[in-house]
Amino acid sequence: MAKIIDRRMSAIMEGDFVVFLIGMRINKPWKVHKWWPVFMAMPKMIRELEAAGPETGFLGHNGIGLGGMVQYWRSFDHLEAYARGRESAHWPAWVAFNRRMKDSRGDVGIWHETYRIHAGDYEAVYSGMPPYGLGRVGSLVPADGAYEAARQRMGADPAAE
Repeated sequence: MAKIIDRRMSAIMEGDFVVFLIGMRINKPWKVHKWWPVFMAMPKMIRELEAAGPETGFLGHNGIGLGGMVQYWRSFDHLEAYARGRESAHWPAWVAFNRRMKDSRGDVGIWHETYRIHAGDYEAVYSGMPPYGLGRVGSLVPADGAYEAARQRMGADPAAE
């Protein structure tokens, strides 16, 4: 189990980055043959990305669950290269999903949202938490001084530290 940090912390990231939210929704639970492959595909992709190293641009993630997960990427180009890469685990899973759902799109829902985050245009605070979210993929700093309040964190410049 991850060690709890018993004080308020904030997270900082060098440069721009991408936050990618992705999930699925089981609309017809009895159609296990439709949603089970979708559910099982994500852990395989995450293992692949974690093993591949930093050149993929994958910085990390939080949670693999039915509702969704948050992923952090160095850039949209990195994310897109993985998603469209014919050699990655994503491509065959995506092709199989589209084939399986061709006439039954309402059985299983999938969704994703992608956000480009510019350096300094974010804020994060954690209290009584292990490293989590951006604090797990970036750097944790005490949430005091220039990082005391959300408004201060939103405009803080990590390069000035």
